[in-house]
Parts: sequence; structure tokens; C-alpha cells
Amino acid sequence: MRLLRRPHGGHLLGLDLAAALLITAAYVGFVRMSDSDAQPAYTGPVWAGMLVAAVVGLPVAARRRWPVPAAVTALAGAAAATLLDITREPYLAVGFTLYTVALTELPRRSVPLLATALAASAVAVLTGEALVTPAETWSGATGVAATVWLVVGGGWAAGFAVRARRAGEADRADRRTERALIDERLRIARELHDIVSHSLSLIAVKAGVAGHVAQRRPEEAVGALLVIEQTSRAAMTEMRRALGVLRADPADPPLGPAPGIDALPLLADQAQQAGVEVDLTVRIPDEGLPAGIALAVHRIVQESLTNVVKHAAPARCRVAVEADLREVRIDVTDDGRSGGHGLPGGHGLVGGHGLVGMRERVTMYGGTFSAGPRSEGGFAVSARLPQDGTRRTE
Repeated sequence: MRLLRRPHGGHLLGLDLAAALLITAAYVGFVRMSDSDAQPAYTGPVWAGMLVAAVVGLPVAARRRWPVPAAVTALAGAAAATLLDITREPYLAVGFTLYTVALTELPRRSVPLLATALAASAVAVLTGEALVTPAETWSGATGVAATVWLVVGGGWAAGFAVRARRAGEADRADRRTERALIDERLRIARELHDIVSHSLSLIAVKAGVAGHVAQRRPEEAVGALLVIEQTSRAAMTEMRRALGVLRADPADPPLGPAPGIDALPLLADQAQQAGVEVDLTVRIPDEGLPAGIALAVHRIVQESLTNVVKHAAPARCRVAVEADLREVRIDVTDDGRSGGHGLPGGHGLVGGHGLVGMRERVTMYGGTFSAGPRSEGGFAVSARLPQDGTRRTE
């Protein structure tokens, strides 16, 4: 358990000072009190009684800054007051200071101090009440000691309970912060994976085409190199946008909006350049989609087309994005002409992060996701993103 100390507000120090003065004033009254109430009266010098009153009460004012010295001083003063027949209250000052000790100090320091306070108070009460100036029987003195123990131990227990609660809150806050950092790293990893995977797949396909036809059909090789150039520039722009969130330099120029629904035709064009015939259908409300959901739709379609390019090209692919006020539906299917999609499980089901990333995106919005081979051949990806804030599970 960590050592917890909180900054002390002026009003708290003011309250402590007021409590210290009240307790000191009460003990000054005990010094001047006669024995008419059947309790032994203090008979020593007034100045000594005033000093004991100050030693008992004033440490309460310093308990937040120096908790252990304050508790030890208050305990010594209270024990002296008991032996001198000044005490007529159950060690409230000791209870206040032990509360702060338990709140701010580690148990290995606060527990021994509690044990010392219990032992010293019991000895002082039993000695003063039953031996020095007997005012109680041994059973009565034991009852007084039990009352003192209740106040002293109760103050320590209250401080320890508050300390445990604050430590729990701090641990939960640390876990939330750690979880947020992990989520942010995963988000950045998903963005970089989607950008790099999509772009490099197109570049690899076109580089292969250029190398294959460079001598026989140089004009086709030039077209492939042009696609590589355009794809590389687009990838650099998206990488700059994705990595820009890690920088905090206000002098940098704005990076522009994140890709969304409007960029889906460009994804279809890039896939077609890599040998995938894409039938794109987009039906969304006139007011559009929230930026976060629009980016998720873009990335899901991007990763799905990337998988088709890598594992099924040449192929035909149908992309349907439909939205209403309740949810956004994304369906991507291909005919899988190449058969098997290049991997034993098809579409990166073995050893890839694409489907995992898509599922994480959908889960983040409380939606549902499914992906797998179709009975009639090919592969299908289906995602549902709710827009009404309702979280659903598969």
C-alpha cells in the first residue's frame, strides 16, 4: 500500500487549530476545577497545569504536518494529565492525532504507535484512577480505560479505513490510466496496420506487374509505376496524419480530416488497379455519420479490400455500406476466384492481424462482427455498428 499524503488546505489547518485551542481551553478549565463533582481535583501549581493543557491540546494543530510527533506529544500530555487528576475526557486529542498517523503513515509505523498508545493510556488510567488518587474501583477504572481505548483505537481505525479507501481509488485510477495507454497504443497500431497493409499490398501487386511486363509492354509497366507512386504518396499522407496525434507542436500545419465515407470510392479504385473488380454501394443519411464511426467504416472496408487483393485477386468483390438512424451495416463479399485466398484459413485467418483489428474496431463501438468463407465460395466480412449508443454482443 502506498504512502498517501494529500496537500493540506488552509481551511483544514484552521479547523485543526480551532480544535487544538478548544481542547487546550478545556484542559485549562480542568486545571481550575474543584473536586465538588466527586472527581479528584488538580492540586499542583497552576503554571504546571497550564503546561500540561498545552501539551495535550496544541499538538492537534500540527497533526497534519508532523503526525507522529504530534501523536507522541499528545499521548504524553494526556497520560501526565491523568496521573495529575486533570483529565476528564477520553483522550480525544490522542484519537485525533492517531487518525492522522493511520491516514498518512505506513502500517509498519502506525501500528506500533497504536500499540504504544493503548498500553500507555491503560497504564495511566488504571494507575491514576485506582492507585494515585483512587476515584474508581479496579472494575470502574477498567471501564474508563476501555472507553479511552475505544476513542484511541477508533481514531486510528477510522484513519486506516480512509487510507485504504484512498489507496484503492489511486490503484483504480492507475489501472484506468494504464488501460487508456494500452487502448491508445492499440488504436495507433490498428491505424498503422491498416495504412501500411493496404498500401504495401497494392504496391507489391503493381511492382510484380511492372516487373513482369516491363520488356514486353513498357506502357503497362509505366502505368503500374504510376499507381505505385500515387499509392506511396497517399500512404505517406495517411502515415503523417496518424503519427501526428503523437506530436503536440502547434506550429505544425493542420493535417486535415481523417478519411471517411467520401474516401471509399478511392479504395475501390485502388483495389481495381490491383486486379479486383469492386461493386461499391453506399447508402447513408444526408447528414452523414459521426467522424469516429465514419473512420471505422473506412478502415473496415480498407482492410477487407486489402485481404481480397492479397488472397483472392483477381476476383470480384461487392462492398455494401448502408446506414440508418439505428446502425451502420458493412458487408464485403468476394467470389474467391483464386481459391483458398492464399492462406490455409483464407483472408488472413492464420497469422494475421487484419481481422483482429476489424473486430476490435467494431467491439469498441459495441457492434457485432463476423468473417469467414462462404458456402458458395469466396469470403465474407460483415460488421454492424450501432449509432444509438446501445452496446450489443454477438
